[in-house]
Amino acid sequence: MDRLDNTIRPYAWGSTTAIPQLLGVEPTGEPQAEMWMGAHPGAPSRTDRGTLVDVIAADPERELGAAAVAKFGPTLPFLLKILAAGSPLSLQVHPNLDQAREGYADEERRGIPVDAPHRNYKDANHKPELICALTEFDGLCGFRDPNEAAELLDGLGVDSLKPYVDLLHAHPEDAALREVLTAVLTADREEMARTVAEATAACSRLGGAYAPYADLAHHYPGDPGVIAAMLLNHVRLQPGEALYLGAGIPHAYLDGLGVEIMANSDNVLRCGLTPKHVDVPELLRIVRFEPSDPGVLRPEASPDGEEVYETPIDEFRLSRYVLPAGGAAHDLTRATPQILLCTAGTVRAGEHELTPGRSVFVPAGEKAEVSGTGTVFRATVVA
Repeated sequence: MDRLDNTIRPYAWGSTTAIPQLLGVEPTGEPQAEMWMGAHPGAPSRTDRGTLVDVIAADPERELGAAAVAKFGPTLPFLLKILAAGSPLSLQVHPNLDQAREGYADEERRGIPVDAPHRNYKDANHKPELICALTEFDGLCGFRDPNEAAELLDGLGVDSLKPYVDLLHAHPEDAALREVLTAVLTADREEMARTVAEATAACSRLGGAYAPYADLAHHYPGDPGVIAAMLLNHVRLQPGEALYLGAGIPHAYLDGLGVEIMANSDNVLRCGLTPKHVDVPELLRIVRFEPSDPGVLRPEASPDGEEVYETPIDEFRLSRYVLPAGGAAHDLTRATPQILLCTAGTVRAGEHELTPGRSVFVPAGEKAEVSGTGTVFRATVVA
């Protein structure tokens, strides 16, 4: 197995302290948002054999296993991250596989450069994802029941929000949600900025359930995404709890440290809370306008001590082992590629000693035994 040297991405929303604290190093004073583990060409992990992209490309079947290559092609189909949100990320949604292929092919035909700021599809893949909290973790996930959203907006006492309240009481629910989100995102920017300012003052005054939206407005004053966010479920995860975010589900991460895993894609359509490009027509084509429970996941324990976060897709499978002092070693050998990540304590993986934030890549079929005292996350695929 290969010890990984991973890139930390300095996005502006990143915490300045959470990742350094996990790694046991001094903060630099700059935001440290994500640490990437995998073979994404944007920031591939490095090994003693070269980048993980190069290692896999040299012998895909040896590194990934024949079954994974047959199912997903000669690339690692997932990207594992440590994510540290110090301020809210953009409100966003991801396409399904057919939408991603269509959108990517269309933008390629139109000659839009992949790095163009108005480009929506950086690749032809979907991007389902799972976030597992390491600390208390706040997020927004999926639409509220429209009547609940109407009650929340109405409670602000802002006259310019009354038409949205009335629309949310209409039927059917999917049409009501579509109309309101469309109206919010296409409203006159100056008028919407005034509405957001009034709503922000009310959120600050009322507190309680309104407090998260006052914080959003502090970071993104006047942004229509503040009102759009109030259509979504607010979720607070406790350590060990997780959220699965499938295609078309609007979401945003607000604050906290977590382990994130996703299909190996960079396709994002933004709804707000960002200075970046918002393509409203394409966004409305992708969003699933249906109220849903956020569906907080708790791991399901197996007899061998593996705790699995069950999801409906095959590109990734995330689980963890909580290793007690004096406990037996666990054989994690598997016919698919794995990344093992320590998040607490000290764990021995093969010949490597892992402390929090350290990780290894295990080629398909390679013997993998873990022992020690701590927590290790296991990322692999279903093939």
